[in-house]
Amino acid sequence: MENMLENSTILVTGGTGSFGHKFIPMTLEKYNPKKIIVFSRDEMKQWEMAKLFQGDDRLRFFIGDVRDRERLYRALDGVDYVVHAAATKIVPTAEYNPFECVKTNINGAMNLIDACIDKGVKGVVALSTDKASSPINLYGATKLASDKLFVAGNSYAGGHDTRFSVVRYGNVMGSRGSVIPFFMSIKDKGVLPITDSRMTRFMISLEQGVELVWHAFEDMVGGEIYVKKIPSMKVTDLARVVAPEARQEVIGIRPGEKLHEQMISQEDAYYTYEYPEHFKILPTINEWATCQERIKDGKRVSEGFVYSSDNNAEWMADEELQAWIDENFGEIGKI
Repeated sequence: MENMLENSTILVTGGTGSFGHKFIPMTLEKYNPKKIIVFSRDEMKQWEMAKLFQGDDRLRFFIGDVRDRERLYRALDGVDYVVHAAATKIVPTAEYNPFECVKTNINGAMNLIDACIDKGVKGVVALSTDKASSPINLYGATKLASDKLFVAGNSYAGGHDTRFSVVRYGNVMGSRGSVIPFFMSIKDKGVLPITDSRMTRFMISLEQGVELVWHAFEDMVGGEIYVKKIPSMKVTDLARVVAPEARQEVIGIRPGEKLHEQMISQEDAYYTYEYPEHFKILPTINEWATCQERIKDGKRVSEGFVYSSDNNAEWMADEELQAWIDENFGEIGKI
């Protein structure tokens, strides 16, 4: 059976970011879409990215901002599927520039939802974050609001056919601004700053993130939040693998930081179903949480279930992380 993404037109907001750099080559190779449109606001990043795909006429670049409704309407002309990866994501940046974070992450989501419905887009998958589950920082709060907007977008669409779902995952290993490239960049100084020795994080590779987005497009009826089952790691262990020689210095927790990340809260558990490689949080509205078409062969999680990086059943071993670093050494922190 032909996959829905084959021969389709796909637009990726924030397509020059870490996710886009992995999603685009993987999707071009696996599904041979008619066209992938990169919609983002930094011309320099687009220029750099275009050089990587020279000679591939399936790629198009569109300068634009999700805050700009009119530009989105133009960009979405003839588009079948959208992946929403544009966001203000660096936690301290969001704390110091809250208005800007809201404009991109919340207003941008509203603009995109309206434009996708009006332009007849078939399916939209929006990226979320572990920080949106019981958020304590502004970035997480805006992404929770964004998740709710995309979930509700399915009823807001009225008689239109556009379907929205959300994909949520944790710390992307090696992505720009994340902990592994940060530790690698300073390890020669001989000291690594640790905010708290108890801290844990979820670890996911970009490839796993891409595969979960593909699965969401295949599986979604509308309104589901897909949560990948991924391993955890203690930040002290991570630091030890990256820089075994370096001394670890505890510097105290940063503004907006949690000791442990969470992807499914106790309150979500009532609406959450388990599958071999992921969980699905079903919407609380419109009785969609009891809809068999959405549940499929899922098994409801137990009452009081919480999916957080400290109570995870799966932990990443030192050797696994080391093997991943060795394999991806050239790309870490680049994209």
